Amino acid sequence: MWLRNLFLLLLVALLAGCEKPKLPSPFHASDIGAMFTEADFRLTDHNGKTRALADFRGKTVVLFFGYTHCPDVCVTTLADLAQVMQLLGKDADKVQVLFITVDPERDKPEMLKQYVPAFHPSFLGLYGDAQATAQAAKAFYVAYEKRPTASGYNMDHSVGAFLVDPSGKVRLRAPLAQRTEWLADDIRLLLGGA
Repeated sequence: MWLRNLFLLLLVALLAGCEKPKLPSPFHASDIGAMFTEADFRLTDHNGKTRALADFRGKTVVLFFGYTHCPDVCVTTLADLAQVMQLLGKDADKVQVLFITVDPERDKPEMLKQYVPAFHPSFLGLYGDAQATAQAAKAFYVAYEKRPTASGYNMDHSVGAFLVDPSGKVRLRAPLAQRTEWLADDIRLLLGGA
């Protein structure tokens, strides 16, 4: 009897060893889905419409925090995302880029309406009061802080873009200056149900 049990145990161990190995992530960006059970916001877009993440279900959302007076990071990110939209071709219609300002004091709707769509007509700028901005940033683990300068102030803020799948789940975080081809690849994977 013990010989039979030993044989069964060895057989189970051998079969477990034959399990298909787990492949590395197919994504270029970091998989952060486990960090987010529910992330959302209630902000206003540059056209005056109140928005939440659920409004964009069915699309892959690329979302990042910044401000229009940003001297480098934000403008580069928007330009890169405009390139991504070109790389996506007809799939670009299934993507929504959201720019959430961390500087609602200066980034008024008129400013966002001129600035954000200048990179791509489908891009939306979102804003809220100080409390709504803080709540949105907290939901995405984004930090920001006002820093005085000789000519006014700058906003230090977390960088990187969040990729949200069509079901509304935050899945990926792309670092600053991620290759546009890689972002397009990751978006296509999310659109395809990965």
